[in-house]
Amino acid sequence: MKLLVLGAGRMGHGAAFDFAQQSDVEQVTVADVDGGRAKDVAAKIGAKARAVALDVSNHSAAVDLMRGHAAVLSCVVYKLNEQLAGCAIEAGTSFCDLGGNNDVVAKELALDADARRRGVSVIPDCGLAPGMVAVLAAHGINRFEKVDDVKIRVGGLPQNPQPPLGYQLIFSVEGLINEYIEPARVLRDGRIVEVESMTELEALDFPAPFGTMEAFQTSGGTSTLPQTYQGRVRNLDYKTIRFPGHCEKFKTMIDLGLCSSSPISVDGLRIAPRRVMAELLMRNLPHDGHDVVLVRVEFSGGGKRLRYDIIDSFDAKNGLSSMMRTTAFPAAIVALMMARGQIEKKGALPQERCVPPELFMTELAKRRIDVRESWV
Repeated sequence: MKLLVLGAGRMGHGAAFDFAQQSDVEQVTVADVDGGRAKDVAAKIGAKARAVALDVSNHSAAVDLMRGHAAVLSCVVYKLNEQLAGCAIEAGTSFCDLGGNNDVVAKELALDADARRRGVSVIPDCGLAPGMVAVLAAHGINRFEKVDDVKIRVGGLPQNPQPPLGYQLIFSVEGLINEYIEPARVLRDGRIVEVESMTELEALDFPAPFGTMEAFQTSGGTSTLPQTYQGRVRNLDYKTIRFPGHCEKFKTMIDLGLCSSSPISVDGLRIAPRRVMAELLMRNLPHDGHDVVLVRVEFSGGGKRLRYDIIDSFDAKNGLSSMMRTTAFPAAIVALMMARGQIEKKGALPQERCVPPELFMTELAKRRIDVRESWV
């Protein structure tokens, strides 16, 4: 079968790498507006990969390229995913993406009837968080008769944290700012509510060399989980893990207005502080150090407690960051499941409602993404 990756950035590279490892994948098409970048990724992937220059905002060109592929994985900026999902439906091709924005995801899910008519699947928010953690949540919840609390904690971190923020840019800076300033959607006492991001700071203990870390509310990580599990789970939330002190420092900059999108006048120039902030973060934070991803999902109910832990590190052999592995690989798994007919439901659906959890866990293990389970 043939699979298509849209976007030749880090996540597109990771997804194309994963596709090429599968014996039933004949060809991986890597498409990017920068044809040279697509060629660079295809060259790294090997003989199965081909590169295509494509402006994904060109509707007819996108539809034409999608035809003939068993599934499409979008690794481009989230703003384009609604349009691309529509292109995939028109092309008769199943589609998934890395998501990251609740409003865009809602618009994709509104395409359910169209997708069902065409007999294809559209599954947004398939990265890490939102993404893999939704299937982990579904897997754990299914093991309880009654669930009181689900706590999802995730952090992509440098292995060697440097001041002032103890953080490195391992994905889009715009996505990072969105997570920190937009409200978080959670379940509280059975009700869907919004809470302010970068609040409700807590401490978490991990094995050495990490020790005590901090976690705080951020936007987007729960995706559609509150709607899916309202009535079955009393409390559910998502927090981002960072090295201690990060939240206070970054929130101070937010409180000063440095992440505001409203332009201000400085020396006769009009500029949005957020644009300056984003540029300074890109210039001054590390980008390419070895990274690690920490995941903890805890469940409690009926007097029982279950915990899933993942500690995933940079893959030096293949030159893949942990964020590439834990974001692109889970999305690739979903795309492969669609292409192989392992996701039986058609339409536009959240992955916790259609991805087989046990099979997904098996596929994670094949990729050495080790989910450690403990009843505590």
